[in-house]
Amino acid sequence: MIEVLVVDDDIRVARVNAAYVEKVPGFHVAGEAHDAAEALHRLETLPRLDLVLMDHHLPDETGLAVVREMRRRGHQADVIMVTAARDVSTVQAAMRHGALHYLVKPFTFKGLRAKLEAYAQLRRTLEGGGEAEQAEVDRIFGALSAPSGPGLPKGHSPTTAALVRQSLMSAGTPLSAQEIAERTGVSRQTAQRYLKILERTGRARLTLKYGDAGRPEHRYVWATRV
Repeated sequence: MIEVLVVDDDIRVARVNAAYVEKVPGFHVAGEAHDAAEALHRLETLPRLDLVLMDHHLPDETGLAVVREMRRRGHQADVIMVTAARDVSTVQAAMRHGALHYLVKPFTFKGLRAKLEAYAQLRRTLEGGGEAEQAEVDRIFGALSAPSGPGLPKGHSPTTAALVRQSLMSAGTPLSAQEIAERTGVSRQTAQRYLKILERTGRARLTLKYGDAGRPEHRYVWATRV
């Protein structure tokens, strides 16, 4: 069984998430925590812990601060951020601190189950040991990064797709490819390419902004929620 710690400041939400986890075969909720101090205490006292579902907005500290302290203390449990925090800077910080994935609230049981099943497959792959060819390395690194819904075209990065998606979701107003590029750190051409994918799959909606002269500016707005 994969032992999971569910961390959320809302007791009711924590219980719902824990119930979701228990419905996925092979997973067991080892404990719940509702603030940073309790989460760190659970990490110290639970006999075994494999995965933490970590909320970011906690009453005494941020979830990312808990992740940093976990690593400082030598705890190697994997982390999936499960939070309503949508700003790109938080998403980037989560990636830098080793979170395997970032699941934005509100989400469905189906969405969480897909991430947990991918995580279980990732663990089975890693436990096999040995050496990995490039294709296997790519599969390991991409196991939890595939976005929900239609798959990405070959040669596209799930991580970049997630950054563009989160930037658009957090904006609430239409953004141009240049504005997305500035928010995510990718080139304008890269931002435009991923925005077109989101438009084709129905997740973003194209709008046109007309200026005084010249071509209208293409701007994109998030069309659905994940």
